[in-house]
Formats: sequence, C-alpha cells, structure tokens
Amino acid sequence: MGACLAVGSLASCASCLCGSASCLLSSCCPSTYNSTITRLAFSLLLLLGTLVSGIMILPSMEAHLKKIPGFCSGSIISGVNCDIFVGYKSVYRMCFAMACFFFLFSIIMIRVRSSKDPRASIQNGFWFFKFLALVGLAVGAFYIPDGTFNTVWYYFGVVGSFIFIIIQLILLVDFAHSWNQSWLEKAENGNTKCWFAALLSFTFVYYALAFTAIVLFYVFYTQPADCTEHKVFISLNLLFCIAVSIVAILPKVQEAQPTSGLLQASIISLYTMYLTWSAMTNNPNKQCNPSLLSLVQSKPTVSPVGPSPTPPPGNVQWWDAQSIVGLLIFLFCTLYASIRSSNNSQVNKLMQTEEGQGLTAADQDVSAGEDGVHRAVDNEEEGVTYSYSFFHFSLFLASLYIMMTLTNWYQPGTDNMTMQTAMPAVWVKISSSWIGLALYLWTLVAPVVLPDRDFS
Repeated sequence: MGACLAVGSLASCASCLCGSASCLLSSCCPSTYNSTITRLAFSLLLLLGTLVSGIMILPSMEAHLKKIPGFCSGSIISGVNCDIFVGYKSVYRMCFAMACFFFLFSIIMIRVRSSKDPRASIQNGFWFFKFLALVGLAVGAFYIPDGTFNTVWYYFGVVGSFIFIIIQLILLVDFAHSWNQSWLEKAENGNTKCWFAALLSFTFVYYALAFTAIVLFYVFYTQPADCTEHKVFISLNLLFCIAVSIVAILPKVQEAQPTSGLLQASIISLYTMYLTWSAMTNNPNKQCNPSLLSLVQSKPTVSPVGPSPTPPPGNVQWWDAQSIVGLLIFLFCTLYASIRSSNNSQVNKLMQTEEGQGLTAADQDVSAGEDGVHRAVDNEEEGVTYSYSFFHFSLFLASLYIMMTLTNWYQPGTDNMTMQTAMPAVWVKISSSWIGLALYLWTLVAPVVLPDRDFS
C-alpha cells in the first residue's frame, strides 16, 4: 500500500486498492481507476472547497480572517465594516480558486477520446498534486486586491449559476426518469400493486408540497396593493407546472415514451416552486420579501422599499433558508452526476455522457486478482464514458453557484464594503425556472414532434 503513495513502478502501483484513501492520493497508476471513481474524486474536491467556504462565512471566523495581511483594510463605510464583509470576500476568493482549477482542467481535457490519450493519465491520477494545486490557488486568491474584483466576479457568478441551475434541473429529470423506470420494471416482475402504490404515494407527496408552497407564497410573499412581480411569478409557474403535468400523461406522449409520467412532473413542479421561492427571497423590496425568521417569530416587519444593505454587526443573518435548501439540492445533484447511470438518450446528449454508464459500468469494471482482492480496472481504453471537458466545466459552474448560494446572491456595493440584494438575481432564478420547464417539456414532446428521429 505504501508503494502507491509515491511515484513508483507500475508493478508496485498494481497493488493499490481502488477504494482506499491512499489510492485516491496516488500520483501513479492511472489505469487502476474507472470513470466513476474519478468523477467521485473530483466531486469530493468540490465538496471540500464548499465545506471550507461554508466555514469561512461563519461569524466565529471573522476574527481569524481579518488577520490575513491586507485582506481587511479600511474603516467603517456606510455603517458597515469588515466584520460583515470579510466572510463574503473569503467565499468569493475560495470559489474563485475552485472555478479556476476546474476551468483549467476543462480546457486541458478538450477532445480526450480514450484513456490512451496521455491527458487521461492527468485526469485519472496525480491526485496529491491536484490537491496541492487547488490549495495553492486558494492561498493565492486571498491576495487579490479588491478593486473591481468583487463586482466583476459577482456577474460571473450570476451567469454561471444561471447555467448550473439548468444543469441541476436536467439531472433531476434524469433522476426522475431512472427512478420511474426502475420501479415500473419492479412492478412488472414483482408485487404490482405495492410498487404502483409507492409511485403514487411519492407523486402525491411532491404535488402536495408544491401546492402548499404556492399557497404560502400567496400568503407571505404578496400584498394586496403591491408585489405585482411575485403574483405574476407564482401564477405563471403554477400554470406552467399544470401544463407539463398534463402533457406528461397525454396518450401520444405515453405511446412514444411509456416511462414518462406524473412522478417526473411532480419532481419538476416541486423544484420549480423552490426556484420561485428562491427568486422572491432576493427581491430588495422587503415588503414583498419577509425573512424566514420574521415568519417563524410572528413579528411584524415593515421595511422601506428599496435595496436592503447588510445589517450592522450583531444582527447579521449569515445564513438563509433558501440557501440551505439550495446547498442540499446541489449536494444531491453533484453526487448523482458522479455515479449516474442513465438510459435516457436525450439527457445523455445534453450531459455529454454515453448510455448505460455510471454505476452499472462501475460494477462491471471491478475485477478480482489472484489474491481475491477486487481492484478497479480501466474501462475507457476504447472510448471515454463521459466528456472530461464538459464534466469539469459543470464543476466550474458549480463553483460559481456555490459562491452565489453561500452569499445569498447579495451584490457587492459600489464602495466594496456592503452587500445587498438586487433584482438581477431575481430574474436569473425565475427565468432559469422557465427555461428548465421548457427543456423538460421538450424531452416529452420531442419524440412526438420529430417521429423520424431516434429518441429511444
């Protein structure tokens, strides 16, 4: 095992167990990795950076971060000082380092066709040096002068997060299709009533949650004489969700796609309601955007209309409920993207993966040696099972999404010392929900509209 920790001969590396921690840090023996293990390892690096970013924004970390030379210079401006802004600056720089790391790999891995390409060795090995590179980028990012960095990087985060939200919805569609297909197959081979009852129960729960969310939105996020945007957002997304649910069970759609159904539509509807809620919580008009704490504590909160700057020290809400939900969805989608095994050709084309790969392939690519120990083998000699470049680009976008989520999509002020909500974040989130619904609708009607094309 120790031989695998250092750069040694292939014979020494062959003894590396694929599931051990030392193997993940090994810089040799790239052929002992299959595609799933590699994707999981990169995802763990992203999750590690996310964890560090989350720790940095904690109020207890302010005193430690201010000790970084030149990182917290300046006095109180507009009633807000570094005690508030330092956490957001830290998250911006940590996520900048992760974004640069994954974007660099996305460029390096363009047009890698098989593991025979020399660049595949970089993709599947040298983990210790990759970790050092990420740490080096993170340390260097903290010495970037403020200037216009925070404002410019904010807009990078907005655009990248918009694209990543769409990717999340595609992954959720794929998950729902796989889930529905798996349980339908079990219903055909086993207790039919039991499996259909389970599908119906989950579908009912998701629709009930979505409907409950709509009612709460109308009650707490609208006013009789105000909040017109919120009323439009809620009403439109309600109608859109009803429309895609009806389309999902049309006879023509069912004939072309027997596995489509209300389970997928219910999950998409619930996710759409989350995006609607997330968009409304970024509205700078506090009369239309009560905080969750005020709702729970039943305290009337009437704030002036307009952008709301970060509260003064001692009254800082460093977390936000929709951000926590967003992080949980991000965690699920990131791990699912690393192990996904899909037979949905439309989703596979969008995600640049091949059909039937993921966990299924991983199970087939672990063989036992003479000593009976199972080791991972190279499953990409003839061709890669996913686009290396697109996978890293997705993680690049995920880094930007994490940055925006942890900072509640707050926009740096022109003085670089305030963080405030802004309408661009509202429109990014709500428009991403509409585009996501349109993509899901296309996966339903494409085989009907284009019958001559093979969507199987």
